[in-house]
Amino acid sequence: MKVRFFLILFSLSFFCSAQELPPIVKYSQSVYKAGNQNWMISQDQKQSLFFANNDGLLEFNGANWIVYPSPNETIIRSVKVIEDKVYTGAYMEFGFWTRTVTNELKYQSLSSKIKDKIIDDEQFWNIHQYEHWIIFQSLNRIYVYDSKAKSIEIITQDDGIIRSFVTDKAIYYQVINKGLFEIENGKPKLVSNDPLFLSNKIINLFSVKSELIVHSQSKGFFKFLDGKLSKITTSIDNILSSSNIYSSLLLSNGDYAIGTVSNGIYILNSETNIKYHITQNKGLSNNTALSLFEDNDKNLWIGLDNGINCINLQSPIRSFSDDTGILGTVYSSVLFQGNLYIGTNQGLFFKSLKGDTFKFIEGTKGQVWSLFVLDDTLFCGHDSGTFIIDETNAELIFYNSGTWKFEKVPNRNDLLLQGNYFGVSVLEKSNGKWRFRNKIKGFDYSSKHFEVTNNLEVYVSHEYKGVFRFQLDNQLLETKTFFTYESPSKGKNSCLIKYNESIYYAYKEGVFKLEESSKIFKKDKLLSAVFEKDEYTSGKLIVDESNKLWMFSKNYIHYFSLSKLSNQLKENKIPIPAALTNSMLGYENITQLYNTNYLIGTTDGYYTINLNDLSFNNYSLSITNIAINKLNDKLKSCSILEKGSFKHDENNIIFNYCVPEFNKYINAEYQYLLEGFQNDWSEWCSKTTSSFKNLPPGNYTFKVRAKNSNTENIAKYSFTVLKPWYTTNLALVLYFLLLSIIIFYIHKAYKHYYNKKEEKLIEENNLLLEIAALENAKELMKIKNEQLIQDVDSKNRELAISTMSLIKKDELLSIIKEDLKNTTDDVTNKNVKSVISTITKNINKVDSWSVFKDAFDKADNDFLKKVKQTHSTLTSNDLRLCAYLRLNLSSKEIAPLLNISVRSVEIKRYRLRKKMDLEHEQGLVEYILSF
Repeated sequence: MKVRFFLILFSLSFFCSAQELPPIVKYSQSVYKAGNQNWMISQDQKQSLFFANNDGLLEFNGANWIVYPSPNETIIRSVKVIEDKVYTGAYMEFGFWTRTVTNELKYQSLSSKIKDKIIDDEQFWNIHQYEHWIIFQSLNRIYVYDSKAKSIEIITQDDGIIRSFVTDKAIYYQVINKGLFEIENGKPKLVSNDPLFLSNKIINLFSVKSELIVHSQSKGFFKFLDGKLSKITTSIDNILSSSNIYSSLLLSNGDYAIGTVSNGIYILNSETNIKYHITQNKGLSNNTALSLFEDNDKNLWIGLDNGINCINLQSPIRSFSDDTGILGTVYSSVLFQGNLYIGTNQGLFFKSLKGDTFKFIEGTKGQVWSLFVLDDTLFCGHDSGTFIIDETNAELIFYNSGTWKFEKVPNRNDLLLQGNYFGVSVLEKSNGKWRFRNKIKGFDYSSKHFEVTNNLEVYVSHEYKGVFRFQLDNQLLETKTFFTYESPSKGKNSCLIKYNESIYYAYKEGVFKLEESSKIFKKDKLLSAVFEKDEYTSGKLIVDESNKLWMFSKNYIHYFSLSKLSNQLKENKIPIPAALTNSMLGYENITQLYNTNYLIGTTDGYYTINLNDLSFNNYSLSITNIAINKLNDKLKSCSILEKGSFKHDENNIIFNYCVPEFNKYINAEYQYLLEGFQNDWSEWCSKTTSSFKNLPPGNYTFKVRAKNSNTENIAKYSFTVLKPWYTTNLALVLYFLLLSIIIFYIHKAYKHYYNKKEEKLIEENNLLLEIAALENAKELMKIKNEQLIQDVDSKNRELAISTMSLIKKDELLSIIKEDLKNTTDDVTNKNVKSVISTITKNINKVDSWSVFKDAFDKADNDFLKKVKQTHSTLTSNDLRLCAYLRLNLSSKEIAPLLNISVRSVEIKRYRLRKKMDLEHEQGLVEYILSF
């Protein structure tokens, strides 16, 4: 047992099954979010797929999965699209679904009309169409629905019905232990009770060239003609008899697809020879195929026990996936002497081109970076060095450093340059054998990508250091110096290659071409366009045997070829995105096998592609759903058949759209524009949903266009977001009228207000004028009064002065009189007497002070009385001084009036202050003037 075990491990380590299969698209339960089992599949005219699922009716339009629960919340066992209706059968229920204006499905029951006739616990496992009849088959009976008469007929059987079938000319069903029956004129008719029909379950019946092909569960294929069965022998009869077949399908090209319970699916050609055997370890999600269906694009859909798979049978691409990990990541490949050699991170493998098993070449364990053919020699660039491969043997001829690639030396067939981990070295052919000759001295950087010109100038690109140039001597021994380019700069996953005798360097900033004369790299606009719009993933450039230049971007594989009429490059694009190719970035590889067949390496195997067969259908883009909602409210679907009209607060809108294509290697991209809201189209992206929030009222047209392969198409939807009622035209008219009325009354009120204000202002101004006039008159009167007062004061002063003068005169006359009396001896002198008499007559007899006092009081409003009343202690002399001070006379003027000296006047003034009890700071004259 141990020996057997090690032999098995040994064989697994050296052999790897390499059946190249069509692409398989997997949809897991976590993707479509419904039940794990899918019992039957159908497709409508819009290319949408429908699945009878454990959780209900499952729809897939190429972008979105939608689950419609069955009306009685049971498992849907069967589905069939007929014209614009989707018929389904479930537990004790059958009917059809139709599209609403919102593009959603609505169910209408047929079985409810005959509810009392349905057997308890009956389930409907199959649905067929024959002319205008729809056949629903349970395990007990067959229900025939006449779509014209809207009536249902029931065909009963005492024994159970295993399965029913419809061909071009008849309706068949198999009954347990009774045989094969046909429905004729609405009645059952026994067709054959051959032992095959009695003891073997019939999986399917096919009508092929007027012959009836019977596919049994364990006995294989038979022809049924004129009531007789004849065996159709296949190469896998023994395998099929033990595979527990559950489903089968005749494909449009005449091939047969067979689904098993535990061994995946088989695809046989029209001669019943096996083409493919696809199982879980070869790409299927599950080994149990419950249902099979071929869609309009000839893809094979498989309803699995756990998931859904789609096989692109018509794809020009065939893939080999190494689920065991034995083969590993493919770095290089070459077709040499009828064998396909694959260099991987696990070593070097080979198989015959038409073979199915890879074999490992001893001694090559490790990473194989490149394979190169020169004449009849196959070179292998390996992590361990350089190998020469002779069929199944590997000879290590260089082991000092890992080897990246090989290049021919111009005009020398016996020399090769190889790029190593630590520079460039030379291989030489001597005596018919290749050997290591020398390493180029003076350059020690890793030379993963390098090219040599006719004048022995070498260009090397280093991912982390940039681009170098150095000149080799004629003996290929050394280089004196090397030049490092500042532009273009270094770049991750960069590459350098020669194409059409020109050297190109590619990195994230674009593709640069070397000008031979100036030795300067200049940007190539055509090739650089590949990396625009964030398309760069890797700068890897590859030139194939037919002189095509290959490049890789995020969403495409590009190849350029020379035009037949000029040197202009012609671009071709294969819409296979990097996410699907699964290639190692920077290590992408593509090999021309023969003619237009190419092999492209991936991280888990490789795939092949035939460029001549590479064609893509023109798919129709459609808007599948439009939903609106108010803020923080639930979404509500809208009609997609007519122009939309939404309320102002239902202005959050979501559009769903899709292209119903199911090819694994086609990546549909979308661009949208909302006219009335946006000016430019959005960027291309793979999202199938666009949402707009809080749209203002207005008219809009939503446009979306799809780009799959090289075609584009556009879908449109127009809608209006209504204005709120308070902003409608009628509301605006009412607002205008109301505003006009308000303005009118406001104007009227303002006019009345301003009129009153003007009147009041005029009245106030008149009053102010009157007040001003009165004040002016008062002021004038005051001035006049002051003038009069001044005049009176002046007159009083004059009066007082005049009175004083009189007093002085009397005093003078008295003095003169006395002097005359004293100086004249002769008193009797008549002349003297006459003078004295005259003086006596002119002397005022009244007291002069009393006269002055009376005159002063009259002139100054009893000033002296007021002073006397205020200061009762004042004497007549004091009052006399006050009167003189009141007249604003100076001490010098007062002294002669009192017949005293000026000093005596000052003393009198001082004593007067004391009597009046005045403060030191208060002036005597000011105080007297204040009375």
